[in-house]
Amino acid sequence: MYDFAIVGGGIVGLSTGMALYKRFPNAKVAVLEKESAVAEHQTGHNSGVIHSGIYYKPGSFKARFARQGSKSMTEFCQTHGIDHDICGKVIVATKKEELPLLENLYQRGLQNELAIQKIGVEELKEIEPHVNGLGAIRVPQAGIVNYRQVSEKFAEIIKRNGGEIHLNTKVEKMYEQSDRVTIETNRGTLTAHVVINCAGLHSDRVATAAGYKTDMKILPFRGEYYKLVPEKRYLVKHLIYPVPNPKFPFLGVHFTRMISGEVDAGPNAVLSFKREGYKKTDFSAKDLMESLSFPGLWKMAGKFAKEGLDEYVRSFSKKQFTKSLQELIPEITEEDLIPAPAGVRAQALKSDGNMVDDFHIIMGKRTIHVCNAPSPAATASIEIGKEVVNRIPEQSHLKEAVII
Repeated sequence: MYDFAIVGGGIVGLSTGMALYKRFPNAKVAVLEKESAVAEHQTGHNSGVIHSGIYYKPGSFKARFARQGSKSMTEFCQTHGIDHDICGKVIVATKKEELPLLENLYQRGLQNELAIQKIGVEELKEIEPHVNGLGAIRVPQAGIVNYRQVSEKFAEIIKRNGGEIHLNTKVEKMYEQSDRVTIETNRGTLTAHVVINCAGLHSDRVATAAGYKTDMKILPFRGEYYKLVPEKRYLVKHLIYPVPNPKFPFLGVHFTRMISGEVDAGPNAVLSFKREGYKKTDFSAKDLMESLSFPGLWKMAGKFAKEGLDEYVRSFSKKQFTKSLQELIPEITEEDLIPAPAGVRAQALKSDGNMVDDFHIIMGKRTIHVCNAPSPAATASIEIGKEVVNRIPEQSHLKEAVII
């Protein structure tokens, strides 16, 4: 019998486990992860950016948690000796028609209480000499880190406090009762007073297994990347982003300097035929049929037909992918790019075709379901963990930490 069971050993599940021990230092906690290691999916396949929160609607969880999370993540890395670099980024307008959008984004950043600066061509060239731009926003708070290393440290802290991490343990069924939740896994049955669902790409399925119907479906969008060949890494000094298309819910292809020194270019965004489909050839009949039978997918496809087609063209045409990158750095050629590992974003979509725009937490009787935590969830993970734990009602069998 556990006090808490967390489904999912990604960065959000692990940060929640860490937050549990701050509030309930004597709790018995189990993290259930179906893979053989933690951080195997979204966490271990992302670009490693510490986001600032500039893009998100003022007052939203994403805006607040990204802003707070960039600070708490940086402090965590400093405390535990994890390599990171608050290198900053530039968001660049390359066309005249993007300048009003750049101004709107700047005003949003100010509303989100960020210390950002609008810069002209000369300042941009000083920061990124090879970038083509008419103007830019400089975001000093942005940085880079390896989130797999962060997650491993979270897991270490959980175990140090007496928590258990059960690997190769897949949740199959869940029964919510008056005083406990019974969880059936491929390795046996366990019970917990409270279950927290942080299953990422499978969070909607875990919510359904607990008996909760939601008006949303997790759709997997694969983000495909290239890397710059080593001799061309000098072209990118920091992080370089385009002005995002406000009509399309993804940020566009950009350049990311990784903590390893490599430089990623991308991603595009295409529907994956498998929830954990990191390759074009990955396929799951069950996953694909769930996506295709969901009415929201077709409604969304109608709204973004042109943009979606462009993403698929870039997926199969290195030439077109390169052209998109050349808008930011004209010197880039096809020969400068080599294939890099892809990531998959777990994006919740509503049946009306609208994407769930913010982090989304569903409260059950004895279960809590984090059902939409795409980017910037890694940046915001410490803050999401705190928020989830703050929502747990007082339990008579648990003693909270005394904060002096």
